[in-house]
Amino acid sequence: MKSYEVNFDGLVGPTHNYGGLSYGNVASQSNSQQSSNPKEAALQGLAKMKALMEMGFQQGVLAPQERPDVAALRRLGFSGSDAQVIERAAKDAMPLLVASCSASSMWVANAATVSPSADTADGRVHFTAANLNCKYHRSIEHPTTSRVLGAMFADQKHFAHHAALPAVAQFGDEGAANHTRFCRDYGQAGVEFFVFGRSAFDTRYPAPQKYPARQTLEASQAVARLHGLGDDGVVYAQQNPSVIDQGVFHNDVIAVGNGEVLFYHEDAFLETDKMLAELQAKLGKRGGNFQSICVPRSQVTVEDAVRSYLFNSQLLSRADGSMLLIVPEECRGNERVWQYLQDLTSSGGLIREVKVFDLKQSMQNGGGPACLRLRVALNQTELAAVNPGVIMTAPLYGTLTQWVDKHYRDRLSENDLADPQLLLECRTALDELTQILKLGAVYPFQIN
Repeated sequence: MKSYEVNFDGLVGPTHNYGGLSYGNVASQSNSQQSSNPKEAALQGLAKMKALMEMGFQQGVLAPQERPDVAALRRLGFSGSDAQVIERAAKDAMPLLVASCSASSMWVANAATVSPSADTADGRVHFTAANLNCKYHRSIEHPTTSRVLGAMFADQKHFAHHAALPAVAQFGDEGAANHTRFCRDYGQAGVEFFVFGRSAFDTRYPAPQKYPARQTLEASQAVARLHGLGDDGVVYAQQNPSVIDQGVFHNDVIAVGNGEVLFYHEDAFLETDKMLAELQAKLGKRGGNFQSICVPRSQVTVEDAVRSYLFNSQLLSRADGSMLLIVPEECRGNERVWQYLQDLTSSGGLIREVKVFDLKQSMQNGGGPACLRLRVALNQTELAAVNPGVIMTAPLYGTLTQWVDKHYRDRLSENDLADPQLLLECRTALDELTQILKLGAVYPFQIN
């Protein structure tokens, strides 16, 4: 039976703004308080989805969250009508209003960790929503994320959903941004690669000194247990604390993998040789031939990687066995990174082509091509069981671009977040979107 890796891209929400909320994310902090363009952001994301669909890749869409999150503000003590809650938050605690308006759910690499049916004990595709406990503005996402994923992957015969891990620091979980799967074929048993920044309980593991390590070893181990993964199909690796302190807040900022290939920076991990040997041995036992491409620091520095998001790219397998790398425009703007990519693709190696996309609105807020997609490996039967409303087609692309043009603003500043009309605009747009994508009632305003 044929299997596919389907990329479900996050649709940028109507409140896309530069709040500078993510400490440790260089781009997020450096562009704080600038005016954003939600309409342009959403259209840039949709253009990437359409382009990959037209290249023959399976492509889906994942809906954004309701923002501002008035219920979250109510839990923090603001009361009255929805408009009054927003007005009082803007007056008394503007940072909390900004956090409640974050459109960071667009980076669906953080939505969940996904294990394909070929790897799991019960033969179903497993999803665990990420608690994103490190940042308040992201920690409020997982209840809606779970409902949206449940509406997309509803058939319990094929799909299993797990609630987010306990919302405490010891089980900080950032989802697929720290998770990669290696396999010979998407439908065959593979090796799941979990990268963590620190251990909550074992002091033998070093920790970064400047920025927080968001993913814990204990969270990764818990997800592996929930998904019914065997020890012979799992590898854990620690992210280099020094690169976290240089702005590598997730592993997908310093490494990306697909199929049998890991593309990574020389400074990405601790005990790299040991990790590579384990991946090679375990994938070999499952019929695969693990291969790695190391980018040396002498050619591309960690700073180059962070500023260009070279590794926050999509590594895609083509029908002829070669690989395509999807990178943001910022890679072309970095002389060292662009020269490295030219040398890489002309060498006749595994990665034969690079395609560049303009994702400036997302990039300025700290997320590139890899952040914008959640990968789900599905066989033909499972793909047929996915809610068809979320699978990208040419007609759906046309409908969604019209929807964005109709509902999104082309400029948004911090002061605009205090406008109660923005909440009404967002709810109107999302109510229409759930009908377009055939999701049913997934947002709090539709349920309560």
